[in-house]
Amino acid sequence: MKTQFEKAELFKKLHEEKSTFIIPNPWDVATTKIVENLGFKALATSSASIAFSEGVSDNQLPLDNVLQYLEKISRATNLPVSADLGNGFYDEPKKIFDTIKLAANTGIVGASIEDVKNNESYSIEFSAERITAATEAIASLDFPFLLTARADNYTIGKTDLKDTIKRLQAYQSAGADVLFAPGIKSIKDIQSILYEIDKPLNVMMGLKDCHLDFESLSKIGVRRISLGASLFRNTMTSFIETAKSLNQNGKFDFAQTAISSDALNELLNI
Repeated sequence: MKTQFEKAELFKKLHEEKSTFIIPNPWDVATTKIVENLGFKALATSSASIAFSEGVSDNQLPLDNVLQYLEKISRATNLPVSADLGNGFYDEPKKIFDTIKLAANTGIVGASIEDVKNNESYSIEFSAERITAATEAIASLDFPFLLTARADNYTIGKTDLKDTIKRLQAYQSAGADVLFAPGIKSIKDIQSILYEIDKPLNVMMGLKDCHLDFESLSKIGVRRISLGASLFRNTMTSFIETAKSLNQNGKFDFAQTAISSDALNELLNI
């Protein structure tokens, strides 16, 4: 198994290269092993997927529970893991410092921090202070750690591209390594962001009514493509539809297309 330092170096190199890569979002040991064996180069957790798997809504799991997931996932793979830490679990910058330090002890080599709480954005200035505190925590680590700063105004219905760009520029100045504005769906808007920043941009796909593809995003210079909770939701869609059919029709033909135990054993290396 690769060391945390080796994973961190690999993750850093992926962001320094010019090529675009997809960073899928598994939510447990099994899905982590599967995405690794399917050939992806890195992975990220999704706070929503982990929360849903515990039967609670996004950002409702305590930090200690999330840290346990991060440790299990990191230990299960040779791939670098970046953690979705929501809003950092606290408002105060000094507490963001503590969150990063605790999360880094789980084996992850990167993390993202949001700038919203309870469907309201923090001010740009306060958000930048939080990013600065995170970078100070990272400076105390003995391995490279990539901080992704998120401008989440689109996810809470405030579709103001100028505000998004202003936020990302502030977070870049505060020391973020990667910038991320989930909810942006058009090539034109993504290009507008790319023109105004100097750090790698993460774009989230798996969004409804968004039909962009890897080729188009790669062509304009997007460095990283994540999927948020969409893989989890897609998995749940299949589970729910199958369970509904069983209950309503009493038929078991779903087994004809289900993956075999042998195939799963192979993907899980067991």
